[in-house]
Amino acid sequence: MADRDALAGFAAALRDPASAPPSGVAARPGADVARRFAVYRNNIAVGLIDALRAGFPVTERLVGADFFRAMARAFVADHKPSSPMLFAYGGAFPAFVAGFEPAGGLPYLAGVAGLEAARAEALHAADAPTLDAASIAGALSGAVAVDWLGLRVGAHPAARLADGDHPIVAIWAAHQETASEPRFDGPWEPEAALVTRPDQAVLVRALAPGPAAFAAALLGGATIGAAGERALSIDNSVDIGRTLIALADAGAMTRLGGHEP
Repeated sequence: MADRDALAGFAAALRDPASAPPSGVAARPGADVARRFAVYRNNIAVGLIDALRAGFPVTERLVGADFFRAMARAFVADHKPSSPMLFAYGGAFPAFVAGFEPAGGLPYLAGVAGLEAARAEALHAADAPTLDAASIAGALSGAVAVDWLGLRVGAHPAARLADGDHPIVAIWAAHQETASEPRFDGPWEPEAALVTRPDQAVLVRALAPGPAAFAAALLGGATIGAAGERALSIDNSVDIGRTLIALADAGAMTRLGGHEP
C-alpha cells in the first residue's frame, strides 16, 4: 500500500506544475531538487505534446504549430496517458478540441481531429477477414426483401466512423503534407468519415449524412432493415443495397448473417 501511495503522490506531483517534488525524490549533491523535478515534469509534457503532433498532423496544419502546441499543452495538463503505448494517446483530444474556446472560430477542427484519431485507432486495431462486395451482392440477389432486411453484419475491428457537420474528409485531404498550396474550394456540406483498414492499408472515405447514418446503425449492431429506416429518415433517396455493397467494398464488415428473432 505504501508503494502505491508513493506512486500516486509522484503522479499527482507530475500533473500539478505548482506542486512541490514528492517526498523521497533526490538530486545529485548541490542540485536544486525542485528545479530538477520541474525539468522532468516538463520533459514528460513535451513528450506527450509531440505524441499529439504525430497523431494529429492535419489538425496542427490547420491552426499552425504555435496554436496547436498551446492547445496540446492545455490538453496534456488534464489528460495523462492510460497506456504505456503512446500511439494510443489522444483518443479524448477531439472532444477537448470541440470545447477549446480559442478554437471556436474553426467549428470543423474537432471533426478533422476525430478523423485523425479514427485513423490511428484503425491502424492499430485487430486483424480480421473482410466480407467482400461480391458476397454481399450474391446474397442480396438470392434473397427476398423480408429475408435480407432482417440480417445483421459483423463490424470489422478496424472500422471507424468520424462524424462531421462539415466537409471533414475534403478538408483533411486538402491539407495533406504533399499539398503545395493547401486549400479547400469544394461545397460546404456535412460529411462523415468511414475509416477502414483492408489489406493493412488505412483508407478514408466520405459518407453523406444518409449513408453515414446507415453505416453507424449497421456497424453498431442494427439489422439492415432498421439501419435502412434510420438512413431514409434523414435522406429518402439513399440506395440501401448500394450503400451496403459500398461498406463491404471498403472493408468495413466481416460477415453477413443473424436474422432477427
